[in-house]
Amino acid sequence: MQQLNPQQPNQPLKVSPSGDLSNPQALEQIFQQLVKQLPMNQGEIQQSTSVPDLSPSQANTYGSTVKDPQQSAQQAEGKSASLSSQNTTPIVQGNQPQYYFLAEQTSAVPPSSATTPPQGTVSPSSATTPPQGTVPSSSTTTPPQGADQLTGGLPPLFSATEKQSEQSLQQSQEHLHHAPNHQPSAIQMPDEAQLLQLFAQGSHQVPQSQSQLPSTVQESPVAAPSPYGKTPNFYFLPQSPPTLPSEPTQATQIPAQGFNVERVRQDFPALHQQVNGKPLIWMDNAATSQKPQMVIDALAQFYQNDNSNVHRGAHTLAARATNAYEEAREKIQRFLGASLAKEIIYVRGTTEGINLVAQTYGRKEVQAGDEIIVTTLEHHSNIVPWQMLAQEKEAVLKVVPINDRGEVILEEYEKLFSEKTKIVALSHVSNVLGTVLPIKTMTEMAHRYGAVVLVDGAQSVPHLRVNVQDLDVDFFVFSGHKLFAPTGIGAVYGKAALLEAMPPWQGGGNMIDQVSFEKTTFNDIPYKFEAGTGNIADAVGLGVAIDYLNQIGFESAIHHEEMLLNYATQGLNTISGLRQIGTAPGKVSTLSFVLEGVRSEDMGKFLDSEGIAVRSGHHCAQPTLQRYGLTSAVRPSLAFYNTCGEVDALIAAIEKGKKQLS
Repeated sequence: MQQLNPQQPNQPLKVSPSGDLSNPQALEQIFQQLVKQLPMNQGEIQQSTSVPDLSPSQANTYGSTVKDPQQSAQQAEGKSASLSSQNTTPIVQGNQPQYYFLAEQTSAVPPSSATTPPQGTVSPSSATTPPQGTVPSSSTTTPPQGADQLTGGLPPLFSATEKQSEQSLQQSQEHLHHAPNHQPSAIQMPDEAQLLQLFAQGSHQVPQSQSQLPSTVQESPVAAPSPYGKTPNFYFLPQSPPTLPSEPTQATQIPAQGFNVERVRQDFPALHQQVNGKPLIWMDNAATSQKPQMVIDALAQFYQNDNSNVHRGAHTLAARATNAYEEAREKIQRFLGASLAKEIIYVRGTTEGINLVAQTYGRKEVQAGDEIIVTTLEHHSNIVPWQMLAQEKEAVLKVVPINDRGEVILEEYEKLFSEKTKIVALSHVSNVLGTVLPIKTMTEMAHRYGAVVLVDGAQSVPHLRVNVQDLDVDFFVFSGHKLFAPTGIGAVYGKAALLEAMPPWQGGGNMIDQVSFEKTTFNDIPYKFEAGTGNIADAVGLGVAIDYLNQIGFESAIHHEEMLLNYATQGLNTISGLRQIGTAPGKVSTLSFVLEGVRSEDMGKFLDSEGIAVRSGHHCAQPTLQRYGLTSAVRPSLAFYNTCGEVDALIAAIEKGKKQLS
């Protein structure tokens, strides 16, 4: 773009560069040539800013008011020459040009009707009095003369109409009538020596080499530190510390009276809303739990600052993401009491975890005529995968019966074993009845016959302290979303010796060691079972959910739930015609019931109209309900953030619904 010569508007500035432009001396020489062509005093500025002759149409287009040059000279006689005299009328309306190196300037804006500055002064407010003969400015900056040439003859972005120009001039004249002695300030231009000195100072601050850049270029803002508490360790570097075995750990015991449920509820934003015009009472915790703000924030933190794929990048975000991912694995290890972090496999949830074991260990070990044992209490997820395996391998599926209270009959259980029993699959807690199975005893019995034991812990980990080494189970699976963590994440615990002997389930990236068209070798555990990109953010969220339980005092929360379950059980017993399903001593969480003369689905809908969320139907455990001659039931289920007041509301709503629906 050409630069115009202010002394000769139709001629561009002439610069004759010589020498190397990358050094300050050459730049200073160019600047000296430019300075000599610039106006150095007010007289030169006045001479160099004469208004070119404009046709009436041009004047209207630009919104200018062109005065007779002789009239302008007469009005300017006896006054200080300035840029704001009438013969420097701006081409377009707007602020006077702002020179970044002149600190004394103020923006010229139309005077406010509410404020009149004192005579002979310039108002410090935004309603600054414009100099005589100038067009009051708007927020648009006034371009210099010749701007139409610089922009290829294009009209200005903001144009004023002739009517607006006349109104503005009238306002200016009226205001000047009240301030006849006001004189505009002259712009003080620096002399040649000052400009050269400023330029010399600036040119020596330009970096002349790559080595000077860090000290002269502002660094980018430092990223927020990762919240996971470790300096990034790159998995491919040998100095990265290995994960060491840990002893089974338990959280510190906290007395029940130390649990403040109202304070805990403040951590769960979803609980503080209205549904159908009533405060939400969330009693569908056996289906999924609500999430504390701490977990929600962890997901946002990961995606905002640490998002990267894991195990595959030689950069900081990959290291941070890998750290967070593997730290969550270690938290799960400690939470379950496992001996090694490599015994923890990430999966989408309990269902995928059971299928993983069935399709790897089961396919390898189960042969025709072998036996698999399950109980009547099982969720469909712990029935169907074993049925599929049994059909494929021509194996036999055996079922442990339960009594009327919902307890497994251990004598019948032991009778089912033989030398052909290969796998026992047990729910730790029934999702319908809340029965807690004697897993340690049942595992000892199975091991006597050489069978391995898989435990479905989906309903136990939110309500019980689990230690897989103490239980001596071979596999333990659970879902994060029932443990106040995000959906789509869970884990499989497996004894290291079993996992190492098992074939992989899915093929792809991350689970391989070496790949050729002739042969593929597989990665070590647990990565052998984690093909592709895992659910990284939700794994981090699961680790934070475990942190949360430890912070509030998990044992204290368990005691609160026990008290709440007893209180609710007693309340339900007061409702005539209501039958509770599952009354085993030591049960947890669930309060399944049927009400005489009322369909379970109808009661579920009615409770929702009262703002109470429960589950109604078969609960993915049809064999359990069939044991009681039922096809569906209403299932309120509790968590530590529920209250006695909410239980009272549940009882009252059931009574109300009973009257309306019977």
